[in-house]
Amino acid sequence: MPPPGLFITGTDTDIGKTYVTCHIARQLVAGGHVVGTYKPAVSGVGHNAAGQPVWADIEELHAATGKQFPRERICPQRFNAPLAPPSAARAENRTVDAPLLRSGVDWWRTQCDFLLIEGAGGLLSPIAEQETVADISQDLGYPLIVVARLGLGTINHTLLTLEAAAQRGLTVACIVLNEAVPTVDDCSIETNAADLARFTKVPVLAILRHNNAEDVARLGEIDWITLAAIE
Repeated sequence: MPPPGLFITGTDTDIGKTYVTCHIARQLVAGGHVVGTYKPAVSGVGHNAAGQPVWADIEELHAATGKQFPRERICPQRFNAPLAPPSAARAENRTVDAPLLRSGVDWWRTQCDFLLIEGAGGLLSPIAEQETVADISQDLGYPLIVVARLGLGTINHTLLTLEAAAQRGLTVACIVLNEAVPTVDDCSIETNAADLARFTKVPVLAILRHNNAEDVARLGEIDWITLAAIE
């Protein structure tokens, strides 16, 4: 049996999925859990001081669990261009291995007692030639955390993501509103959570202001283990 876990998706790219995933991982590790992190595919490479290729998401996920797991297990499929994985793969005359997106989880069955899976882009972002992140999430079967932008426009984006999840029979455990970049003169950040509550029963369990340590600390008050058991 696979370990219990959660699938972290978002309403957009650069929304803070890795940021949220890493903080949850650190808090679970601090609580004595052996936590695995898995990202089925990643694109957009950088380089370190030695000129070696580096994928920032993988490095952050690797560090969040104490650097104890191989990077190739955290993310078996890595592509260079800052595009959706199938487009990035085509730019290298490659294709995304769709079965591996799923079977990459198998290694983690005996390696951890809790698994955090992070999608690429939003829920309906392409992740293989004929598949979206939602297709992978559906097959893996983990409850979703939806990371949404804190600010004007998030109601529409979040409700569309929730609707797409519901149409596919996906369980959404919670919403995390994240201020990925500093917000200036946007009074909607004070009402986003209440406005969402009028339209959905999915709870907003955290509101993270940009690099706010107190907000991040409150993530530790959430019982992620129980949340992973939601049906």
